[in-house]
Parts: sequence; structure tokens; C-alpha cells
Amino acid sequence: MQLDITKYKTIVFDCDGVVLDSNLVKTEAYFRTAKSLGATDAQAQALVDYHVRLGGISRYHKFDWYLREVLNQPATQEAVQVLLDEFARELEVVLMECAVADGLPELRATSSANWMILSGGDQQEIRTLFVKRDLAKYFDGGLFGSPDNKDTVLAREKANGHLQFPALFIGDSKYDYEAATRAGLDFVFLSAWTEVADWQQYCAEHQILVLPALKDLCA
Repeated sequence: MQLDITKYKTIVFDCDGVVLDSNLVKTEAYFRTAKSLGATDAQAQALVDYHVRLGGISRYHKFDWYLREVLNQPATQEAVQVLLDEFARELEVVLMECAVADGLPELRATSSANWMILSGGDQQEIRTLFVKRDLAKYFDGGLFGSPDNKDTVLAREKANGHLQFPALFIGDSKYDYEAATRAGLDFVFLSAWTEVADWQQYCAEHQILVLPALKDLCA
């Protein structure tokens, strides 16, 4: 099924699993982060399972949960920051090496819309990465991420007029769909790189348009 992307004034893209094939490397980085800071395999796996279950949610929330619910420790700002710093170190190399979605330049050429990145990843990390990988040039609407969650960013960008309608959100998680729906955006689910185990059932139940990858949006 083809989607007419030319009708949209704004297109919002999730990053991991949509623009970058980075879901798996981030999942592995959660495990290594926990282990490097003294976790058992079971504790590290609990963090991984929570991360996968809450795809698209900020790492700040995930580490807060991990400290409180798995390690039974106070989730102080300092404790969360230790995890964040170690996680960033784990990601620094692998995010430079993971594949970029095919068809991105071609899709940009067919669309006059304002393009935004809206990720659960760290905002400054994404901005630095996209400049280094020469991807920032495609996203004239800005590159956004945590600690603000996706609902907050969408509401803010709507309020300041940067997000104009009709608008489309392209994502690969349940949270992407939920945030898009709450904000009034159309939604497309990309399946090729998703970590959502039951995505077929979920998308069928919610009548979500599914395409394998970004290149399939090209007319």
C-alpha cells in the first residue's frame, strides 16, 4: 500500500529502528552498561527486558526504574547520571557504525514537508551523531529527544507552530503510535527493524498502516 506523503506539512521520524538500524545495538548496550557497573546477568537482563517492553521511552525513565525496582536503590540524580554516562560511552562507537535506512535522500526529494526527528534517545547525543553522519541536513524541523518525552515535545512543537498539520509520524514502537494518536498525527509503523514482539497483532488491532522500511514510502 502506498501513502501519499506529499500531502503532509510535517513529518516526524523516530530515530532507532526507523532512520538508523540501531535498536539491537542499544539493547545490547543496556546489558553491557548494567554489567560494567556490577550487575548480575539477571539484573542486566531485567533492564534489557524493560527497555524492549517500553520501546521509545526515555533512558532516563528506564534507569530510574532499574535503580528502584531491580537494584532496590534510591534513584538519585547522581545514580542515574552514572548509568547515563556509562550508556553513552557504550553507544559512542556503535551508533557511528550502524546502518542508515535506504531511501532517505530519495524520500526527502519527494517531500516538501518540515522534517523532524523525535527520539527516545538523548537529544544532545542525537544532534551530535546526526551532524557527524551528515544526516542533520534532512531534518530542517529539528532533532529532539530525551529528557523530554515524545508527548511533551509534540505538544510544545504544536504550540509554537513548528509542527503543522496535516502531519505524519513514522515509528516502530507502540509508544510512537500512542504519542502520535494523542497529538493528532497520522501514523505509519515500520516493521523491518522493530523490537515489538507482537507488532503484527498490535497493528491489526489498531488498524495501523504497516510498511517494512522508509524506502517503501517512496512513490
